[in-house]
Amino acid sequence: MKILVFAASLRKASFNRKLAIQITEILKTISGTEIDHADYREFEMPMYDGDVEEARGVPAGGKEFVRRIQGAQAIIISTPEYNGGIPGTLKNAIDWASRIKPNPLQGKFVLLTGASPGALGAVRGLWHTRVPFEALGCMVYPEMFGVPAAHEAFDENNKLKDPKKLDQLHKLIQSYVGFFSRQ
Repeated sequence: MKILVFAASLRKASFNRKLAIQITEILKTISGTEIDHADYREFEMPMYDGDVEEARGVPAGGKEFVRRIQGAQAIIISTPEYNGGIPGTLKNAIDWASRIKPNPLQGKFVLLTGASPGALGAVRGLWHTRVPFEALGCMVYPEMFGVPAAHEAFDENNKLKDPKKLDQLHKLIQSYVGFFSRQ
């Protein structure tokens, strides 16, 4: 079972990049999983514009995003929360991907996670992030995972410091993988 993992953040020192790496490390311990860990910069693309699409088609970053989605059965995203919602870059990538026919997101199993310096751990943004994925036919896992106070949550090796939070993440990922493996 191939799982695409990425942080929907461009910043090199992103807390969400750290969380995506932590998720990848956990997935490596689960038998039967193959991991495609992507760098979000591989998916750079202009803002969606129907005129650009008509003139030039889907940009290279959008095509790469779709290629990686098509190559996986499941997707785990660690996303920041921008002003209580989905980051514009992630929404834009989803919009470009939706232009490909057949819909590359249809039927994909998605797990949403996030990290934020705030007290809610990106959870408000995760609720907003569910909407376009569900609208495009993804099966978004009902549980989500947020890391609050992310600026204090990781050690010098970029690992979650709190053993309870790390255990919670392990259990969630195992449950998620078990769920979509049975489908």
